[in-house]
Amino acid sequence: MTEQTKIPLPPGSEPADAAPQTPRRSSVERAIAGFDLSRIGGIANPGNLPDQRQRIVMREVSIEPMPEPAPEPAQQPAPLPASAHVEQNAAPQPAEGAVVPAPAAPVMVKAAPALAPAAPVVFSGTPRPVDRKHLRDQGLIVPEGSVTALMEEFRIVKRQLLLQASELRRAGMDTAAQRILVCSPLPGEGKTFCATNLALAIAAEKETEVVLVDADFAKPSVLSTLGLPGGPGLMDALIDPAIDVADCVIGTDVAGLWVLPAGNATNSDTEHLASSNTRTVLDRLTQGAPQRVVIFDSPPALAASPAAELAKYVGQAVMVARADRTGQGALEDAISLLSACPNIQLLLNAVHFSPSGRRFGSYYGYKG
Repeated sequence: MTEQTKIPLPPGSEPADAAPQTPRRSSVERAIAGFDLSRIGGIANPGNLPDQRQRIVMREVSIEPMPEPAPEPAQQPAPLPASAHVEQNAAPQPAEGAVVPAPAAPVMVKAAPALAPAAPVVFSGTPRPVDRKHLRDQGLIVPEGSVTALMEEFRIVKRQLLLQASELRRAGMDTAAQRILVCSPLPGEGKTFCATNLALAIAAEKETEVVLVDADFAKPSVLSTLGLPGGPGLMDALIDPAIDVADCVIGTDVAGLWVLPAGNATNSDTEHLASSNTRTVLDRLTQGAPQRVVIFDSPPALAASPAAELAKYVGQAVMVARADRTGQGALEDAISLLSACPNIQLLLNAVHFSPSGRRFGSYYGYKG
């Protein structure tokens, strides 16, 4: 470090009356004088540094963590006197003079009453006579008539359907187990013939009754087949919720046989069948009557759309195929349209021969 001294002025530049100035000291000199650093030996010039350089020694200082204060001992409750006896479940006693609230009165909760089962629907009305002669002319089963091969064939068919309905009810199916849809792929294959004979055969059961529903809204034919008058029917109850479908059911003089007409024709029959009111109307037909079977004579599956909608509400479907007319492709297409029904069975109609040689009904005319 160099010494900082006052630089002398050139001669003649100082004023004449200027007092002699004290030499100005450097900032280091003033610091030494102000802080009295001369006692520690002053500041050495670079020329007089000792040969052995000074070293700064860094020492590691271990800082020990402060000990945590010891937890205060938990205050133990004062021991009870030997004469005191405390019961664990005893209620605390109120202080003398304290106001003790009265115990709350028990609240009586009234349980909701169980829903009573719906009252069985009983069809009323004067029974209408079924034209037996007209049935015979059409080749149908005649009630109270002699046993024929046709009657025996439909006895076997109905037994299988009734057995299947019982199994569906045991499996937990709702009232749909009591409904059977009779359909065909195309017109003229005998669906109304089979539906009417099946209804007459089931009506002969001692503990079963049947409702034959004409669901062919475009071309109804059930009433004319049985010789019954017309009236409001299924479509009227679907259109107007104020109409009770039970009031539209027609009674007959055949024990256990009831008929529900198709009702007034409409251009939106499929849309009405697809409404939420359909299930309510159909459930009304079997309400409180587990022994009642409902048979629907629907339009052909490939000719009209209501059959596919009705298949959603039945437990079984019977597809009628005419032996000498129905093609395999049409039959497969019709079955696919009824895929909403869990059980579809095939009924072959107009068979003129039997490979096994069986002749139903011949036994009752046998004499031997």
